[in-house]
Amino acid sequence: MTELATRAQAFSLVAEGVAAGLSAPWRLYLARGCRYLSLSVGDRAEWNAWRTHLGCPELSVRVYDAGGEIRRSSMAEVVMDGCRISVELVEEIGTDDLDRLLVADPTTVEPEER
Repeated sequence: MTELATRAQAFSLVAEGVAAGLSAPWRLYLARGCRYLSLSVGDRAEWNAWRTHLGCPELSVRVYDAGGEIRRSSMAEVVMDGCRISVELVEEIGTDDLDRLLVADPTTVEPEER
């Protein structure tokens, strides 16, 4: 595909998701050459909806200190037509929520386990 066709395909993919009822990503990054598309979403429900819609099999979680704030970055990725697509969610985690960091998907933890 030419770069223009790939760009159109990437934006069409996002438009199809929004048309299907998903929330629009709050940030979209498309790398030059259209080999990488990144969608940033605002909450875990949006992240789960986008990763399900795109069929992202690769999940990763990173926890880091950002100037005294603990953040959890959840990323789901898939490769489509030579383009790596990622959906990312960054959450601020308080020290009282540290047990959530040990669970891949904190929405599936039973209340007794928290």
